[in-house]
Amino acid sequence: MTNLSRRDLLAATALVIVSETVARAGVVSGQLPWHPDAGSPPEAVRPGAWQFFTEQEAAAVEALADRIIPPDPQTPGGKDAGCAVFIDRQLAGAYGHRQGLYTRGPFVKGIKEQGPQSAQNPAETYRAALAALDRYCKSKEGGKSWIELPGERQDELLHAVESGTVELEGIDTKSFFETLLKDMQEGFFADPIYGGNRDMCAWKMIGFPGARYDYRDWVGRHNERYPYPPVSIAGRPDWTPKKT
Repeated sequence: MTNLSRRDLLAATALVIVSETVARAGVVSGQLPWHPDAGSPPEAVRPGAWQFFTEQEAAAVEALADRIIPPDPQTPGGKDAGCAVFIDRQLAGAYGHRQGLYTRGPFVKGIKEQGPQSAQNPAETYRAALAALDRYCKSKEGGKSWIELPGERQDELLHAVESGTVELEGIDTKSFFETLLKDMQEGFFADPIYGGNRDMCAWKMIGFPGARYDYRDWVGRHNERYPYPPVSIAGRPDWTPKKT
């Protein structure tokens, strides 16, 4: 057997794939098999009432958002960035109900790489966890709910929940915190079309160009601030002609 480098192997494999693809190619006649705007873009989140959370739950999640992603003079916190709106719409949709995923037993706690193994879907978990958090606070904080606590005490409780030193009744507390943290991060940095990252505030903070069609000239320019405004999947407000 002759010596064969990795580069030679990859090149040979690519040649075989291309050859097979060309061999299967057909002739298009008549009209093209596609038409403009034939994609399925995500539906933009519209302002309005909460779709999953109750008013009390929404207030609790907004308070959680500002503790996990606190505001500063340059960038809004999690609440004003719309993280709670993002999570609300996700829980009301496919993510909340685990659409497309296997949802039957056995429900055995697995390793981290296996993902959630709970019988509850994310929507059920959030509802139960928020209620358990409220009960815990009222039992330990003189009848005060989570949203009635001062920010410093909320931070202390969140650290305790994260470390597992506080257990919420009927909830895998650490697992819920990890899910909450992930969802907050996604809401803060996702495209604004999903309800969070309002006015692309998170992208402006880190200098991310967003959905610009081409920024290759800047890929290798490290430690330089990207000078152009970010672009959402839905475009930019200043691209929409103003009515006269």
